[in-house]
Parts: sequence; C-alpha cells; structure tokens
Amino acid sequence: MQHVVVIGAGHIGSTIASLLSEAGDYKITVADRSVAQLGAVAGLPRVDQALVDVTDGPALRALLAGKFAVLSAAPYHLTFPVAEAARAVGAHYLDLTEDVATTRKVKALAADATTAFIPQCGLAPGFISIVAADLASHFDTLHDVRLRVGALPKYPSNALNYNLTWSTDGVINEYCEPCEAIVDGQLRHTRALEECETFSLDGVAYEAFNTSGGLGTLCETLEGRVRNLNYRTIRYPGHAAIMKALLNDLRLRDRRELLKDILENSVPATLQDVVIVFVTVSGLKDSLLLQETYAHKIYARQRGGRTVSAIQITTASGICAVLDMLANGALRSVGFVRQEEIGLADFLANRFGAAYAMEGAAPARTADPALAASATASGVAPTLAAVA
Repeated sequence: MQHVVVIGAGHIGSTIASLLSEAGDYKITVADRSVAQLGAVAGLPRVDQALVDVTDGPALRALLAGKFAVLSAAPYHLTFPVAEAARAVGAHYLDLTEDVATTRKVKALAADATTAFIPQCGLAPGFISIVAADLASHFDTLHDVRLRVGALPKYPSNALNYNLTWSTDGVINEYCEPCEAIVDGQLRHTRALEECETFSLDGVAYEAFNTSGGLGTLCETLEGRVRNLNYRTIRYPGHAAIMKALLNDLRLRDRRELLKDILENSVPATLQDVVIVFVTVSGLKDSLLLQETYAHKIYARQRGGRTVSAIQITTASGICAVLDMLANGALRSVGFVRQEEIGLADFLANRFGAAYAMEGAAPARTADPALAASATASGVAPTLAAVA
C-alpha cells in the first residue's frame, strides 16, 4: 500500500483524499494549515490529518520523508515549496498548477531528479493536453490545434454569468498572466481575455477567450510541428467584457487580493456545474485535409450522499489517475513528465480516469475538405453537435 501526502484540504484536496480512500489501496495523509479545512477529511478510511504550513520547510520535509508521492492541491503560489521538499526527500511530485512560471521552475528542479515530477495533472492543463496529443498523433502534418475548456454553472443568474467553482486565486491568475500560443508557426505571447470568439453547443451560446496556462507544455512539445495552437476558456456571453472592465479599467489586476475579496464575497459558489471539454485538430492525413473533434460535457454528481461538482470530479480524478499510472509503472518514474506523454486510452481505462469517459460516443472525424477548411477559418467545429 503506497503512502501519499495530499497538500491542501479544500474542495479539490478533500475530493482527492476521498477518491484515494475509496480505492482502498492507498494510505493518505492530508496536510493543511487550517484545522477547519482538515475537518473535510475527518473519518475517511486510511486518511490521516497533519496540521502543517507548506511555508515551513523543515516540517514539510519531515512530513514527506519516506512517502511514495506528494500531490499538491495548494494554491499556485504555494506549489513550488512542495516540489522543493519532494526533491529533498526523494518523493514523487504531482500538482494541479496552471501557473506557467511555477511549471518552468518545477521542470528545472526535475532535471537530474531520481523521482518523477509531474505538474499540471488536472483538467486544463492536464486532461486537455492528453486529448490534444492523442488527436494530433492521427495526422501526418498538423495545421491547427484548438483547445477550449470551461467550468460553468448550470444555472447562471448574475451579470457575470458565472459562479465560483474553482480556486479564486487560480481564476484571477489565468485572467491576468500572459498566454502562450503558436501563431503561423511562431511561439507568441498573447493577452488574457482577448481574441474572444462565440459558438453554440446543444443550443446554448458560449464565448471563449485567451487565458493563461491551459496549454501546459504543449507549445514546447508541438513547436515546429503545428501552424496554429491556442487555448481559450469557455464562459457564457458577456463575462469577458465585465472582467476586462474590472481588471483593466478599474486596475484590479494590480490589486488582486482586493479583487479576490470582492469575488468571494459577491459571487456565490455552486456545486451545480458543468465542465465542457472541446478540442479540434486539423491537418493532413494521407494527403487529405481532415479535422477531428473531441467534445464532451461532464456534470456534477452525487457521491456518498453529497453533491460533488464537475470541476472537483474532473480535477481530482485527473491527478488520481496520473498517480495510479505512476504507481503501476505505466509512466516514467524519473524526471519531468509531461501530460502529453500520457496515452488517452490508458488514461480513460484507469479507474480514476474513467470519470472522463464518454458513454457511447467517439470523437468526430470528417473527410470533407471544405468542411474542415470552414472549421479552421471559424475556429469552431461544425461537427460539435454530432459528438457532444
């Protein structure tokens, strides 16, 4: 039985602990600096609690010593100290961060490590990169790779058309930091909240715009092989305009703690959410211009008599699946491991990754060159309705 440490007992950390506890073959210690937060995992089988502040290096290293792996569900600005502690004691390291700078530091830390360092194991970055790499592998020549993901309330009812479903710090960070993309074969940095597009899926209108971090390491992996590569976050129409006013016109991008306080005291959280995953890849296969699209919706579910949000399910299942594959020898156990190294079929076959599996559906493929060209020009797959 592998003993792992989960850092953070919030919504995601407690869900990770619950999933691993139910699996029955992991021993889990959940660490947090808040006694109240740790109460979320009280009573779970095979789960211990540790009152530890991750900024206390000696205490953190002592906690991780002798453990198989540490899974960081801490805010993005606290993840690197966890990685450093894991390196110091020889534990495998996994995290959920979307922060580009943090991932670069983790990669450098992993350069000559004797254990695995696997950042970005959630939804986006994470599963979205696994899907994109799988679709891209079907082509002889890549043209365009477009990734779209959103965690949205099922019942939007405010001017933002949004409820808090995830880390407020994480949302603000991805709305403020530069975004990576490949444009006409060149690696570029674009502005968050820009290049807003609109589309509909199952009769519902959405918008999608640039946000930071969702591509993970895909730009580095596909540079020189793809013409255009970009990631955009899905929201209901009107959200981007209001957030741009708050961040740019009111200059709240320079006062992030104030913005966090405003959002957390004004915008209700919800467990009634839906996660949308939409990836479109076009290119040449056997000299024919083709497009393949993966589109899927995941909804909140009942587990153990309580509602678990879709973002909790997808994020926690993602990192648990990667841990499981690492423990089973299905992934490299040394150095920096990218999400796109993980096979989609293997991920979905995993007991945790199965939370993403589509019932009776498969990615759409079209061999109509005119249709593929139309999709490439618009940025929205016309085959969406057939695969959702």
